[in-house]
Amino acid sequence: VVMIEIDGGVVNLSTKYLPEWQDCSSIAHHDGCAEWCFDDERADLRIEDALAYFNDNFGLSSRFKSSAEHEAQFDVVIMDCLDPNDDHPFAKVLYTDDGYISSLYGALTDDGILVVQVGEAAEIDDAADENGSFENRSTMIKMLDAIGFKSIHIYEESHCEFHAPWTTLIAFKDVETRKRWYRSPAAVELDLSRRILPTKDGKTSLRYFDGATMKSYQMPARAFEDQYCHQQDKPEECADKVRFGGGDKVSVSSAYNPLFERRFADAKPKQVPVL
Repeated sequence: VVMIEIDGGVVNLSTKYLPEWQDCSSIAHHDGCAEWCFDDERADLRIEDALAYFNDNFGLSSRFKSSAEHEAQFDVVIMDCLDPNDDHPFAKVLYTDDGYISSLYGALTDDGILVVQVGEAAEIDDAADENGSFENRSTMIKMLDAIGFKSIHIYEESHCEFHAPWTTLIAFKDVETRKRWYRSPAAVELDLSRRILPTKDGKTSLRYFDGATMKSYQMPARAFEDQYCHQQDKPEECADKVRFGGGDKVSVSSAYNPLFERRFADAKPKQVPVL
């Protein structure tokens, strides 16, 4: 695991005041593990600018590097930085810069997955993101679709203690990988038992996640369907006769389509399959 943080002071402060976030003592008895997570031999903590790292190693300029200088691609990239609605110029760069978005795509293996925290969850009566304070979130989704991600999904999580549900975006570079997103709770539990290191006391090291929780992530919230259909260029599938029954099912061309996920999970879109 490579973790990149621009401010070493943040790491030091969290180590001092949020020790439970880096406490790996429950699995420290396994080979290569350590009491402190950052001391685990599998962890590679780097204090540097993540935007510059991705642009330099996976952006256009990386073409001029020798093979020995190239960084290995990642199976998963997790981006957790400023919120897309933050009133700060750098937030706009992180969510809408062509070069940076391209470098994230280039940093992933052919079946890689991009995970991005995208701020507070939408509410049922909110305007479309493109017309409000979450314009950056809307722009990023469209850019990820355009650059080649084959399937994009948003889910809500309420355990972050931010006084509101928070949302996470998942973008799949290969549509076949998306099938794992829809595994049954039993299949997820089986994978967890096989892959998560056993703790000293036998208790799970996952505080909030299990197969049933994963099941809840698979269905986008109704608010995101409404937002999708409130776009200025209203998608064809948002027509009332289709959305609320009675009409023929339609194909969709967007990798992000919460309406399709909620309503037409049994359909097979002709252009870009999302299931």
